[in-house]
Amino acid sequence: MNSVEGLVTQIQGLSSSASDVLSLHNVLKQADDSLHAESTRLLPFLDQLDPSKHSLGYLYFLEACTAGPVTTESASSFVLIIARFITSCAADQIRLAPDKFISVCKRLKDQVLFLEEPLRAVAPMLSAIRKLQSSTENLTTLHPEFLLLCLLAKCYKTGLSILEEDIFEVDQPRDLYLYCYYGGMICIGKKCFRKALELLHNVVTAPMSTINAIAVEAYKKYILVSLIHHGQFSTSLPKYASTVAQRNLKSFCQPYIELANSYTSGKITDLETYVHENMEKFGSDNNLGLVKQVVSSIYKRNIQRLTQTYLTLSLQDIASTVQLNSPKEAEMHVLQMIQDGEIYATINQKDGMVRFLEDPEQYKTCEMIERIDSSIQRLMTLSKKLTVLDELMSSDPMYLGKVGRERQRFDFDDFDSVPQRFNI
Repeated sequence: MNSVEGLVTQIQGLSSSASDVLSLHNVLKQADDSLHAESTRLLPFLDQLDPSKHSLGYLYFLEACTAGPVTTESASSFVLIIARFITSCAADQIRLAPDKFISVCKRLKDQVLFLEEPLRAVAPMLSAIRKLQSSTENLTTLHPEFLLLCLLAKCYKTGLSILEEDIFEVDQPRDLYLYCYYGGMICIGKKCFRKALELLHNVVTAPMSTINAIAVEAYKKYILVSLIHHGQFSTSLPKYASTVAQRNLKSFCQPYIELANSYTSGKITDLETYVHENMEKFGSDNNLGLVKQVVSSIYKRNIQRLTQTYLTLSLQDIASTVQLNSPKEAEMHVLQMIQDGEIYATINQKDGMVRFLEDPEQYKTCEMIERIDSSIQRLMTLSKKLTVLDELMSSDPMYLGKVGRERQRFDFDDFDSVPQRFNI
């Protein structure tokens, strides 16, 4: 026990300057095994350390404390201790031991899920991401954990705040898959279907050597969200999608492909029959709620088709054409679509007539000009970053070596010469 007390003294004495902290880090790495051996007796020593001043030492002790099995009573107290540490720790110190910090944060997630209180970890996990990130463009291992907590706690708005940031640096492919998958689900929860499609699309088209469960589940949701948002779905993946995805994803999602085919026909009774026959399958995939939104959206799509043919139409005609139960139900659908900006129309309450209008947006207001300018600036920034990445890749020795090996497999005399930006 004296060695642990001595280590606490060293932590207290070597946490003031950057050089002292580096020396302390070497000491802690050597003492790591002994800390884990004494893990059941370390908790009282945390009271002797200040998490804001002695962050690195506190992290090593805390990681060892939480390594063993956790009871309900200890889980509740550890949640408080870990949350307080994450909130107050010094970022420059915990970045010296990122694996330890990530491990502690993941244990926080596990313990709040064990207690069935995911909301308690949402704010601390967001703070942990900010302290671990080198910049907002960096995707950390904690991003998916944070989004999962937001999903389970139904804190969709908090989750959206981090999805608005552009990501350019990814350490582990699995982190990107989960980040985009959970992010897509959060956007679905907020009915931000366009952003959800973008994130799910990233999962489906990401490089993969073998098919994975995350991509399969993302593709199922991608089909459903495409139907809700666009009213159609194409089974053809873009050319940049992996060969594995293009060959195998459809076979794992056949019920969803058939649902899309039934939706495209526009026959509501056929769609409802198909959903009823496969309700158990959609339920087991936890997609039944989304499927019901697909069924509801077909009424909107059929109403939108009417705007392409008619200038005016009665609510009774809309109800009968779209197969709604009454003119009142048709009116509710039309009003909701007008409110959501999906159609432009006016309803004459006296004679029950609907007049379809053109898009009133003239794209010349100050607000619209600012939005367009903001989009242009963002695209210019993205273009510059892509140019830098392209130049870095074009001069990367590992990439050039791989390209050289690939070139040997082809007879390049059959192709036109292409100017090379870099001499190989």
